[in-house]
Amino acid sequence: MKPLRSFKEFLKEGVVKKSTPDFLRVKSLVEEAARRKEFVHRLIGKMGVSDEDANYFVENAYDALIGLLRAKLLSVGLVASGKGAHEAEVAYMRELKFSEADVRFMNSLRYFRNGILYYGERFDAEYAKKVLGFLEKVYPRLKKMIG
Repeated sequence: MKPLRSFKEFLKEGVVKKSTPDFLRVKSLVEEAARRKEFVHRLIGKMGVSDEDANYFVENAYDALIGLLRAKLLSVGLVASGKGAHEAEVAYMRELKFSEADVRFMNSLRYFRNGILYYGERFDAEYAKKVLGFLEKVYPRLKKMIG
């Protein structure tokens, strides 16, 4: 996995563009992130986290967090699209003053989630639990930034 470039590079390359803030879409993304997080909590309560189901927790945690990052970008009139959009959204965490460790973890989560979707990679319960801990740590902070 390559090191994550700066958010300014994504702006310069046109992966991130200025747009009109889209508050209806922001609201929709925030609501979807909340539904995903709640879904994860219901699954944990009913099934626990096992190696067999770990990928589903990883994917839903990532989707909830990237949805909030996308909502934050949209709320300030920025949109990421095309090749590198998810990387740009993760790089935006630096602009939001998240620690470099959190940015790196989110970037590795992005990379591993792509592995699940496109290459059939499997993760275990131990990794899923780390991701769920990260979700619980980062989600409230991101949500508060959106309002």
